[in-house]
Amino acid sequence: MTDPPGMGTKLRALAFNAAFFAWSAVLVLYYTPSLLMPRHILVGGQRRWTSHVNALLRAIAGIRIEIRGRDRLPAGPFIAAAKHQSAWDTLIWHTELDDPAIVLKKELLSIPIYGQMCRKSRMIAVDRAGGPSALKAMVADARTVIAGGRPVVIFPQGTRTAPGAPVDDAPYQPGVAALYRALGVPVVPVALNSGLFWARRSFLKRPGTIVMEYQAPIPPGLDRRGFMAALTERIEGGTARLEAEARAAAAATPGRKESA
Repeated sequence: MTDPPGMGTKLRALAFNAAFFAWSAVLVLYYTPSLLMPRHILVGGQRRWTSHVNALLRAIAGIRIEIRGRDRLPAGPFIAAAKHQSAWDTLIWHTELDDPAIVLKKELLSIPIYGQMCRKSRMIAVDRAGGPSALKAMVADARTVIAGGRPVVIFPQGTRTAPGAPVDDAPYQPGVAALYRALGVPVVPVALNSGLFWARRSFLKRPGTIVMEYQAPIPPGLDRRGFMAALTERIEGGTARLEAEARAAAAATPGRKESA
Protein backbone atom coordinates (compact mmCIF):
# COMPACT_ATOMS: atom_id res chain seq x y z
CA MET A 1 0.00 0.00 0.00
CA THR A 2 2.99 2.22 -0.38
CA ASP A 3 3.22 1.89 -4.18
CA PRO A 4 2.76 5.18 -6.08
CA PRO A 5 -0.83 5.72 -7.23
CA GLY A 6 -1.53 5.30 -10.93
CA MET A 7 -3.02 7.99 -13.15
CA GLY A 8 -6.46 6.36 -12.94
CA THR A 9 -6.44 6.59 -9.14
CA LYS A 10 -5.39 10.23 -9.29
CA LEU A 11 -8.12 11.14 -11.75
CA ARG A 12 -10.78 9.31 -9.72
CA ALA A 13 -9.58 11.08 -6.58
CA LEU A 14 -9.77 14.46 -8.32
CA ALA A 15 -13.28 13.71 -9.55
CA PHE A 16 -14.42 12.52 -6.13
CA ASN A 17 -13.02 15.58 -4.37
CA ALA A 18 -14.83 17.87 -6.80
CA ALA A 19 -18.09 15.96 -6.29
CA PHE A 20 -17.62 15.83 -2.52
CA PHE A 21 -17.15 19.57 -2.09
CA ALA A 22 -19.92 20.39 -4.55
CA TRP A 23 -22.37 18.05 -2.79
CA SER A 24 -21.35 19.40 0.62
CA ALA A 25 -21.87 23.00 -0.51
CA VAL A 26 -25.28 22.18 -1.96
CA LEU A 27 -26.41 20.45 1.23
CA VAL A 28 -25.14 23.27 3.47
CA LEU A 29 -27.07 25.84 1.43
CA TYR A 30 -30.16 23.65 1.18
CA TYR A 31 -30.29 22.98 4.92
CA THR A 32 -29.32 26.45 6.13
CA PRO A 33 -33.01 27.31 6.68
CA SER A 34 -33.23 24.27 8.97
CA LEU A 35 -31.35 26.32 11.57
CA LEU A 36 -34.72 27.99 12.17
CA MET A 37 -36.68 24.74 12.06
CA PRO A 38 -37.08 21.74 14.37
CA ARG A 39 -33.77 20.02 15.07
CA HIS A 40 -34.69 16.68 13.52
CA ILE A 41 -34.75 18.25 10.05
CA LEU A 42 -31.06 19.15 10.31
CA VAL A 43 -30.21 15.72 11.74
CA GLY A 44 -31.92 14.16 8.73
CA GLY A 45 -29.84 16.37 6.47
CA GLN A 46 -26.62 15.15 8.08
CA ARG A 47 -27.73 11.57 7.46
CA ARG A 48 -28.53 12.36 3.84
CA TRP A 49 -25.16 14.04 3.33
CA THR A 50 -23.24 11.03 4.66
CA SER A 51 -25.19 8.43 2.70
CA HIS A 52 -24.54 10.29 -0.55
CA VAL A 53 -20.83 10.77 0.24
CA ASN A 54 -20.52 7.00 0.69
CA ALA A 55 -22.33 6.51 -2.63
CA LEU A 56 -19.88 8.91 -4.33
CA LEU A 57 -16.95 7.04 -2.80
CA ARG A 58 -18.12 3.80 -4.37
CA ALA A 59 -19.20 5.19 -7.73
CA ILE A 60 -16.24 7.50 -8.37
CA ALA A 61 -13.30 6.50 -6.16
CA GLY A 62 -13.94 2.75 -6.10
CA ILE A 63 -14.13 2.66 -2.30
CA ARG A 64 -16.64 0.33 -0.70
CA ILE A 65 -17.76 0.46 2.92
CA GLU A 66 -18.06 -2.56 5.22
CA ILE A 67 -19.31 -2.33 8.79
CA ARG A 68 -18.74 -5.26 11.14
CA GLY A 69 -19.92 -6.06 14.65
CA ARG A 70 -23.16 -4.09 14.80
CA ASP A 71 -24.59 -6.94 16.87
CA ARG A 72 -22.16 -5.90 19.63
CA LEU A 73 -23.79 -2.50 20.14
CA PRO A 74 -25.55 -2.15 23.53
CA ALA A 75 -29.31 -1.71 23.63
CA GLY A 76 -29.15 1.49 25.70
CA PRO A 77 -26.96 4.62 25.59
CA PHE A 78 -23.23 4.06 25.17
CA ILE A 79 -19.96 5.71 24.22
CA ALA A 80 -18.32 4.79 20.90
CA ALA A 81 -14.55 5.31 21.15
CA ALA A 82 -13.12 5.18 17.65
CA LYS A 83 -9.76 5.15 15.94
CA HIS A 84 -9.32 8.28 13.83
CA GLN A 85 -7.37 8.03 10.55
CA SER A 86 -9.49 9.98 8.09
CA ALA A 87 -12.15 12.62 7.55
CA TRP A 88 -14.44 9.69 6.72
CA ASP A 89 -14.39 8.66 10.40
CA THR A 90 -16.18 11.86 11.39
CA LEU A 91 -19.01 11.64 8.89
CA ILE A 92 -19.94 7.93 9.01
CA TRP A 93 -21.61 8.30 12.41
CA HIS A 94 -24.53 10.22 10.96
CA THR A 95 -25.70 7.05 9.22
CA GLU A 96 -24.32 4.48 11.64
CA LEU A 97 -25.94 5.63 14.87
CA ASP A 98 -29.24 7.24 15.74
CA ASP A 99 -28.62 10.96 16.35
CA PRO A 100 -25.07 10.70 17.73
CA ALA A 101 -23.34 13.47 19.69
CA ILE A 102 -19.79 13.66 18.34
CA VAL A 103 -17.05 15.15 20.49
CA LEU A 104 -15.30 17.74 18.31
CA LYS A 105 -12.85 20.59 18.70
CA LYS A 106 -14.39 23.92 19.64
CA GLU A 107 -12.71 25.71 16.72
CA LEU A 108 -15.16 24.05 14.34
CA LEU A 109 -17.99 26.09 15.84
CA SER A 110 -16.40 29.20 14.35
CA ILE A 111 -16.92 28.01 10.77
CA PRO A 112 -19.81 30.00 9.27
CA ILE A 113 -23.07 28.03 8.98
CA TYR A 114 -21.33 24.69 9.62
CA GLY A 115 -20.55 25.73 13.19
CA GLN A 116 -24.15 26.77 13.74
CA MET A 117 -25.26 23.41 12.41
CA CYS A 118 -23.00 21.65 14.92
CA ARG A 119 -24.60 23.67 17.70
CA LYS A 120 -28.10 23.00 16.43
CA SER A 121 -27.48 19.26 16.22
CA ARG A 122 -26.03 19.38 19.76
CA MET A 123 -22.56 18.07 19.21
CA ILE A 124 -20.11 18.21 22.12
CA ALA A 125 -17.49 20.91 21.54
CA VAL A 126 -14.24 20.80 23.53
CA ASP A 127 -11.71 23.57 24.03
CA ARG A 128 -8.52 21.54 23.76
CA ALA A 129 -6.53 24.29 25.45
CA GLY A 130 -9.06 24.70 28.24
CA GLY A 131 -7.56 22.26 30.74
CA PRO A 132 -9.65 20.79 33.59
CA SER A 133 -12.53 23.22 33.10
CA ALA A 134 -12.95 22.11 29.49
CA LEU A 135 -12.95 18.48 30.61
CA LYS A 136 -15.69 19.20 33.16
CA ALA A 137 -17.77 21.00 30.55
CA MET A 138 -17.42 18.06 28.16
CA VAL A 139 -18.56 15.62 30.84
CA ALA A 140 -21.54 17.82 31.73
CA ASP A 141 -22.60 18.02 28.07
CA ALA A 142 -22.17 14.28 27.65
CA ARG A 143 -24.35 13.60 30.70
CA THR A 144 -27.16 15.54 29.05
CA VAL A 145 -26.68 13.56 25.84
CA ILE A 146 -26.76 10.18 27.60
CA ALA A 147 -29.76 11.22 29.68
CA GLY A 148 -31.58 11.91 26.41
CA GLY A 149 -30.82 8.41 25.14
CA ARG A 150 -28.32 9.48 22.49
CA PRO A 151 -24.92 7.80 21.95
CA VAL A 152 -21.67 9.73 22.38
CA VAL A 153 -18.84 9.37 19.85
CA ILE A 154 -15.28 10.28 20.83
CA PHE A 155 -11.89 9.87 19.19
CA PRO A 156 -9.68 8.99 22.19
CA GLN A 157 -6.41 10.12 20.61
CA GLY A 158 -7.92 13.50 19.76
CA THR A 159 -6.39 13.66 16.28
CA ARG A 160 -6.05 11.76 13.04
CA THR A 161 -3.24 9.22 12.93
CA ALA A 162 -1.55 7.49 10.00
CA PRO A 163 -2.07 3.75 9.54
CA GLY A 164 0.56 1.83 11.48
CA ALA A 165 1.62 4.85 13.53
CA PRO A 166 2.66 3.93 17.10
CA VAL A 167 0.39 5.01 19.92
CA ASP A 168 3.24 7.05 21.38
CA ASP A 169 2.93 9.42 18.43
CA ALA A 170 -0.63 10.30 19.53
CA PRO A 171 -1.31 9.02 23.06
CA TYR A 172 -4.83 8.30 24.26
CA GLN A 173 -6.17 11.42 25.99
CA PRO A 174 -7.85 11.58 29.43
CA GLY A 175 -11.21 12.69 28.04
CA VAL A 176 -12.42 9.20 27.22
CA ALA A 177 -11.55 7.95 30.72
CA ALA A 178 -13.38 10.91 32.26
CA LEU A 179 -16.51 10.08 30.25
CA TYR A 180 -16.27 6.38 31.13
CA ARG A 181 -15.98 7.13 34.84
CA ALA A 182 -18.68 9.81 34.95
CA LEU A 183 -21.37 8.38 32.69
CA GLY A 184 -21.49 4.77 33.86
CA VAL A 185 -22.36 3.36 30.43
CA PRO A 186 -20.54 0.82 28.23
CA VAL A 187 -17.75 1.98 25.94
CA VAL A 188 -17.61 0.36 22.50
CA PRO A 189 -14.10 0.43 21.01
CA VAL A 190 -14.10 0.94 17.24
CA ALA A 191 -11.30 -0.20 14.93
CA LEU A 192 -10.98 0.81 11.26
CA ASN A 193 -8.62 1.02 8.29
CA SER A 194 -9.94 4.16 6.57
CA GLY A 195 -6.54 5.88 6.41
CA LEU A 196 -5.37 3.35 3.84
CA PHE A 197 -7.95 4.61 1.35
CA TRP A 198 -8.86 8.18 2.41
CA ALA A 199 -5.58 9.39 3.85
CA ARG A 200 -5.18 12.39 6.13
CA ARG A 201 -3.73 15.53 4.56
CA SER A 202 -3.97 14.08 1.07
CA PHE A 203 -6.38 14.56 -1.83
CA LEU A 204 -5.84 10.94 -2.93
CA LYS A 205 -8.59 8.37 -2.52
CA ARG A 206 -7.36 4.84 -3.21
CA PRO A 207 -9.81 2.11 -4.29
CA GLY A 208 -10.52 -0.71 -1.87
CA THR A 209 -12.75 -1.45 1.09
CA ILE A 210 -12.92 0.71 4.20
CA VAL A 211 -13.77 -1.60 7.08
CA MET A 212 -15.03 -0.31 10.41
CA GLU A 213 -15.50 -2.86 13.17
CA TYR A 214 -17.19 -2.52 16.57
CA GLN A 215 -15.20 -4.39 19.19
CA ALA A 216 -16.53 -6.05 22.34
CA PRO A 217 -17.98 -3.37 24.67
CA ILE A 218 -16.14 -2.49 27.87
CA PRO A 219 -18.68 -2.57 30.73
CA PRO A 220 -18.69 0.20 33.34
CA GLY A 221 -16.87 -0.30 36.62
CA LEU A 222 -13.21 -0.78 35.71
CA ASP A 223 -10.55 1.40 37.27
CA ARG A 224 -8.87 3.95 35.01
CA ARG A 225 -5.77 1.86 34.35
CA GLY A 226 -7.77 -1.26 33.50
CA PHE A 227 -10.15 0.65 31.28
CA MET A 228 -7.44 2.42 29.30
CA ALA A 229 -5.52 -0.82 28.84
CA ALA A 230 -8.61 -2.64 27.53
CA LEU A 231 -9.59 0.26 25.28
CA THR A 232 -6.14 0.64 23.76
CA GLU A 233 -5.72 -3.09 23.19
CA ARG A 234 -9.07 -3.48 21.46
CA ILE A 235 -8.78 -0.42 19.24
CA GLU A 236 -5.12 -0.84 18.32
CA GLY A 237 -5.28 -4.62 17.98
CA GLY A 238 -8.42 -4.48 15.86
CA THR A 239 -7.04 -1.68 13.69
CA ALA A 240 -3.76 -3.51 13.07
CA ARG A 241 -5.70 -6.61 12.03
CA LEU A 242 -7.91 -4.67 9.61
CA GLU A 243 -4.91 -2.90 8.08
CA ALA A 244 -3.09 -6.21 7.60
CA GLU A 245 -6.21 -7.73 6.05
CA ALA A 246 -6.51 -4.85 3.56
CA ARG A 247 -2.84 -5.05 2.60
CA ALA A 248 -3.09 -8.81 2.07
CA ALA A 249 -6.20 -8.37 -0.10
CA ALA A 250 -4.46 -5.74 -2.23
CA ALA A 251 -1.38 -7.89 -2.66
CA ALA A 252 -3.51 -10.86 -3.73
CA THR A 253 -5.49 -8.90 -6.33
CA PRO A 254 -3.76 -8.36 -9.69
CA GLY A 255 -3.48 -4.70 -10.59
CA ARG A 256 -4.50 -3.51 -7.14
CA LYS A 257 -1.15 -3.04 -5.38
CA GLU A 258 -1.07 0.63 -6.27
CA SER A 259 -4.49 1.07 -4.70
CA ALA A 260 -3.22 0.34 -1.24
